[in-house]
Amino acid sequence: MPATIYYDNDADLSLLKDKTIAILGYGSQGHAQAQNLRDSGCNVIIGQRPGSANYDLAVSHRFEPLTIEEATKRGDLVNILLPDEVQGDIYRNQIREQLSEGNILMCSHGFNVHFGQVEAPAGVDAVLVAPKGPGHLVRSEFEKGGGVPSLIALGAGASDESKKLGLAYAKGIGGTRGGVIETTFAEETETDLFGEQVVLCGGVSELVKVAFETLVEAGYQPEMAYFECMHELKLIVDLFYQGGLSYMRYSVSNTAEYGDYTRGPRIVTEETRQEMRKILKEIQTGEFARDWILENRAGAPAFKATRRLNRDHELEHVGKRLRSLMTWIDAKVVD
Repeated sequence: MPATIYYDNDADLSLLKDKTIAILGYGSQGHAQAQNLRDSGCNVIIGQRPGSANYDLAVSHRFEPLTIEEATKRGDLVNILLPDEVQGDIYRNQIREQLSEGNILMCSHGFNVHFGQVEAPAGVDAVLVAPKGPGHLVRSEFEKGGGVPSLIALGAGASDESKKLGLAYAKGIGGTRGGVIETTFAEETETDLFGEQVVLCGGVSELVKVAFETLVEAGYQPEMAYFECMHELKLIVDLFYQGGLSYMRYSVSNTAEYGDYTRGPRIVTEETRQEMRKILKEIQTGEFARDWILENRAGAPAFKATRRLNRDHELEHVGKRLRSLMTWIDAKVVD
């Protein structure tokens, strides 16, 4: 069955006219959504920890940040845009007791609601509005007059009025310009985690890294391996973005297309497919969520060690050096 998709004419921004929207967390999504809402004429307040870089960023954007507790208390729509790994504790300690009946508790990723770390109290509806893009894109597309496609989902028992307010919120951040797909908390959370782990982050990162290592081990220059296995990936992804797999195959050489059809299935094999199904099951059962929650409760030692190890990979050192020579690239450095 085709998805239900809402656009500008399906949302009434005036429903937010007398509402106060509290954005908790002024990070990637927080800064973008807050500014877009303000530019749409909404009353927006920020909850952000004093002394943090994001607190200073909010001030530089002409907001006057409040504590998490105070912002929650003043908000009618309260959107938790803090990192997934800290939401549960902050919700229990600083947010839950400040909510009032009739409030709407919002998020842009359903992880904590779906896995029981955030539970809306009686009289408070849960609504998810999730832009399908990073915050900087949500902001830049809005400023250009466009919008990033988004998702909307309702918690159990949420009213039709809450749905209308959620759509108005989506319109305020520009989502209805690109289309807002109706989904569920479970579907948004599970497909998002699966996409990140199997394709967008885990799958692609590991494929690039192992391909680079294979060429270098075979005696090829690391610089050549970098260009072939990482740098040119953007060219292919841009073609995907513009016209799907068919347009990519139309745009590349016949040699590349033939190699795609005949060698690709030897890389992503039936064994790979079985592992994808296993990963999906771990997401659906909550096994991954439990692992991530417990890792953070222990101070994330394995996560931090793995991060350090990967940042020191030869691929990263070669890439950093080559990107510094490409003056047309807005090269980024992560310490």
